[in-house]
Amino acid sequence: MKLKFHVFVLTSIIFTQLTIAQKVFGAEEVEEVVVTASFVDQNLSDLDNPIHVLDGEDLETSATTSLGEAIDSLTGVSIADYGSAIGQPIIRGMSGSRVKVLNNGLVTRDVSFLGPDHMNEVDLNNIEQIEIVRGPASLLYSNGAIGGIVNVVDTTIAREDFEEVKFVVGAETQSVNDGDTQNFHYENNIGGINLSLSFKDSEFGVYDVPNGAVIHEEEHHDEDHDEEHGEEEHEDEHEENLGYIANSDLESEASRIGLSTTGDWGYVGVSFSNIESLYGIPFHGEGHEGHGDEHGDEHGDEEEHEGERIFSTTDSERLDLRGSFNFNNSLVQSVDYYFRDSDYALTEQHAEEEEHHDEEHGEEEHEDEHEGHDEGPTLFTNDAQEAGFIVDLSQDTFSQKFVVNMTDEDSAIIGHEAFMNPAQNEETTMGYYLSTDIASFHLDFGIRHDRINKKGSVSHMHEEEHDEEEHHDDEDHEDEHHEDEHHEEEMETDYFDMDHDTTSFALSIGRDLSDEIHFSFGLANMERAPSVVELFMNGPHFATGKYEVGNTSLDIEKSKNVDMTLSFEGDSTYAFASFYKNDVDNYIYLLDETEEEHEEHDEEHEEGHDDHGGLTLANYLQQDAEFQGFEFEFGKTFELGSGELLLSFGRDAVSAKFSDGTNIPRINPARNIYTIAYSEEDLNLKLSLKDVDEQKDVGINETATGGYQMLDLKLAKTFNVGAESEILVSLFGNNLLDKAARNHSSFVKNEVPLPGRNYGVKFSYKF
Repeated sequence: MKLKFHVFVLTSIIFTQLTIAQKVFGAEEVEEVVVTASFVDQNLSDLDNPIHVLDGEDLETSATTSLGEAIDSLTGVSIADYGSAIGQPIIRGMSGSRVKVLNNGLVTRDVSFLGPDHMNEVDLNNIEQIEIVRGPASLLYSNGAIGGIVNVVDTTIAREDFEEVKFVVGAETQSVNDGDTQNFHYENNIGGINLSLSFKDSEFGVYDVPNGAVIHEEEHHDEDHDEEHGEEEHEDEHEENLGYIANSDLESEASRIGLSTTGDWGYVGVSFSNIESLYGIPFHGEGHEGHGDEHGDEHGDEEEHEGERIFSTTDSERLDLRGSFNFNNSLVQSVDYYFRDSDYALTEQHAEEEEHHDEEHGEEEHEDEHEGHDEGPTLFTNDAQEAGFIVDLSQDTFSQKFVVNMTDEDSAIIGHEAFMNPAQNEETTMGYYLSTDIASFHLDFGIRHDRINKKGSVSHMHEEEHDEEEHHDDEDHEDEHHEDEHHEEEMETDYFDMDHDTTSFALSIGRDLSDEIHFSFGLANMERAPSVVELFMNGPHFATGKYEVGNTSLDIEKSKNVDMTLSFEGDSTYAFASFYKNDVDNYIYLLDETEEEHEEHDEEHEEGHDDHGGLTLANYLQQDAEFQGFEFEFGKTFELGSGELLLSFGRDAVSAKFSDGTNIPRINPARNIYTIAYSEEDLNLKLSLKDVDEQKDVGINETATGGYQMLDLKLAKTFNVGAESEILVSLFGNNLLDKAARNHSSFVKNEVPLPGRNYGVKFSYKF
């Protein structure tokens, strides 16, 4: 596999030399090539499938948040949070490895797939836009993306020459966590070379929550599971809770640099990015093996970790080489090529916590605190190389492309809390994509074949019993016999080398019913191979409070998706409605043991025959499942003074059930989203209310979650201070009602609720 990557790198160098030669010796005039993240030559907003495109300027005036939180208010999109630092996206009820996070069209190779307490390592500073593609169109970007993709686009490698010098400096402060950020961005064309520089430094303390928002697990078990768990019910009961979430702080430093050169012949560029972060883990599951009560006291871990800080540090480095060469002949229009080398490391550590929760936690301070602690760190690594090329075979009447992509990815967990042996994932993809108009219909079709190889192993303890005394003549010595009996444990490891071949296709047909009304129909058959976690995991996962066991017999997931969208776009009114149904054969899920089974394991743990450490046993299983739901939104614009006033309403809902009629766990409830927005030339005001329903449709061993309302306000004003300079000031307020809110999709919804009221100001100076 390494040799294949070297071939791709050599190919890239050859194309680079060709582009230079083409530039030196001249080239024919060609039409401007539209370069997007899609394999078809379209802007994302032109695709018939349901999508969202979030403009980078909207993020520029919003509070700094996680990726998931940044898109959580879009219909059909939600979030699985683990404190404010972590927000993994959910699309139409699909989460985990079914939703791929991309940067400039390539999958980010972090370790978010290894656990819900790991962040998506994406730099949101100075981005062009975030593209959300749901349903059938998602296979245009990555294999296995049954739920969809979230693509973060930036201009670090410029594909068109910068026309002017741009320099931006900014700062931000937030009240809920006493946080602040500083950032700058610079871009310029120097001697024909496009230079892009970006840097952002963020430091947020622990965040505040309304008093009584936290629900402790042991208190929760005493309640009737069918009882409604609303905010008012628990408010008086938990008034003693502190008004903040310990270990919910975050520090992050992100930088990017890119160089490129362009011309009629195409473009070529290289970039390097680095993200370093330190964030607290606000929850660690009970039953920590080797701590607390040796007989499985469910409070042992809580007592042991009281006053202890658990935190993670990350270091992500990514090198990109990209280019495009325009042939412009009768057969091949252009060839795009790319190579990405990603190195990612996350280290989880334990240290004694300082008494004051609002003290700044610098990285050096944590390293000093950690020294001498009896628990060693746990290192998560993911090293990946990805390369490919896209051949544009388009003609005047249609667009078509042929794609080849290769990925080599090595994942490892080493240390005190390692729950999976090192694993390797290799992928080879070939795809064909077509976009054309037939009569009054527009058609998009794509098919891809993936050859996936996964290597891993599963280790388990094998216990042998030996008697030191072979003969006992007296029955009175029976107890002594058991005391003399000792156990020898040997580690056994089973190795696996698995090949999965998946084939996916998608078809969408759209038609304009009038100048204002458009209808589209999407059909897709997509396949996803089991992830290395689902296959090889075997150990205590304290972030979820479970002892998770993978399944090497898992089969390929097969998704059959149908969706329909009707949209209306008038002079002052817009509306759209999407309906979908997704049947998934062999849906992979994590099933917790019942309370009765857990009690039996506790008894075994007391007798020394249980190696789950008091954690809840959870197994990866498969069962057919069905997802169905809808999203709709409508709005109307009114002329008001010198600006425009927009009123809009949206709602989304998803129902997810297994074939036996039980509910799939951690599915977010229906939501209503109300928005009032006013804009004029240099002023924007937005007030939004997200009304989240109570979730009573719970899975096995899952509890209901109360509804909540989240009221947000944002005011942005631009001041011109010179011919080519401006100051942008934005004021924001999130959760203005200071509601105690819990996210049903979160593994730690009770212990780690969403942040309370947050005020802030953001400033940027551009010249």
